[in-house]
Amino acid sequence: MEKLLINGGACLKGTISCSGAKNAALPMIAATILSDENVVLKNLPYLQDITTMFELLGSMGAEILLNENMDFTISTNELKEKEARYELVKTMRASILVLGPLVAKYGEARIALPGGCAIGTRPVNFHLDALEQLGASISLKNGYIEARAKKLKGTSIKFDGVTVTGTENIMMAACLAEGTTILTNVAKEPEIIDLAQFLNAMGAKITGAGTDEIIIEGVKGLHGTEYSIPADRIEAGTYLVAAVITKGDIKINGINPKRLTKVLDKLVETGAKITTTNDSISLKMDLEKPKPVDITTAPFPEFPTDMQAQFSVINALADGVSNIYETVFENRYMHIQELNRMGCDIQVSGNHAVIKGVDSLYGAEVMATDLRASASLILAGLCAKGKTKVDRIYHIDRGYERIEEKLNYLGANITRLPS
Repeated sequence: MEKLLINGGACLKGTISCSGAKNAALPMIAATILSDENVVLKNLPYLQDITTMFELLGSMGAEILLNENMDFTISTNELKEKEARYELVKTMRASILVLGPLVAKYGEARIALPGGCAIGTRPVNFHLDALEQLGASISLKNGYIEARAKKLKGTSIKFDGVTVTGTENIMMAACLAEGTTILTNVAKEPEIIDLAQFLNAMGAKITGAGTDEIIIEGVKGLHGTEYSIPADRIEAGTYLVAAVITKGDIKINGINPKRLTKVLDKLVETGAKITTTNDSISLKMDLEKPKPVDITTAPFPEFPTDMQAQFSVINALADGVSNIYETVFENRYMHIQELNRMGCDIQVSGNHAVIKGVDSLYGAEVMATDLRASASLILAGLCAKGKTKVDRIYHIDRGYERIEEKLNYLGANITRLPS
């Protein structure tokens, strides 16, 4: 199993470009199932989750071609299989996103109950209840979701809880339903807007994405399109945190700062100096120690749960005491034990973490437990004294494209060790 060896102490400086967003790309890849023609996706990040989604579509009979410009042409015109097998689904919860498109386009789907990061309960019942309201029949057999529908019919659906993948799944399914579907209590993440724009580029009729209510007018079919994946706001946020904790000076190109408003506000609270353009963010950290910041995670547009672990490292080095409240996932403090092994002083009670700033962190052998936890351990290693070895880095490869290469370009000293 590969590991990352980090020699701490470097000050990060320079300019990098933001990769395409995994959380935008995965639903778009699933949405190609709805198209009657080829779809070309540009700026796809080179990540394990993207590879897994391609393997999943390929197992169904999709044709996926890569050209010299690193653009992918996806053809799902004649899928032979409508099943997502457990050996693929178990590694990535986003596999559930093929459920809605398969039922809408082919009238049937058999999907293994999903796996992925063990950061807390993310129930699929929101997806299944909504699909039933659209007219699908659902059963659970031997660890698989089996869904059938002669033709989905539009209706009004209020989700019992805010769910990003649930909103995406039902929004895709409703594109080919008869009549109009109105979704309320929906997720508002930028990736929801991205998916709606992508579907509309294929001929869907969706309005309201990013607001409290999404309206989908069903159409008979969707056509092909060319579409570029937008930048990854969480990747950008992670590298900005790296600059704060290493007293660095970096610029990230290709990212819309409006997608990171709450994160940038908190970074400014730490003492960082930030300047932005329409598609770039620059950060310089002059303070010897960052100021502590209190954080409460919540669905967009509030502070993202996907940045909670990274800010734990800032607060661990801050001059004072801070509080973090995790309200999205109940099991997202698994990185804390590993950070404390590196010298952090963090106490957790329920969803509340109290962090007392320390003078220094120290290198250690640590183990990643999920995607964002992996990022926090790498960040801690960047500013720790000595060497840090991060094990189980397959988690990081699910969501960060060439993370050690980008950080090394900025001046870090990270080596990928073979298994």
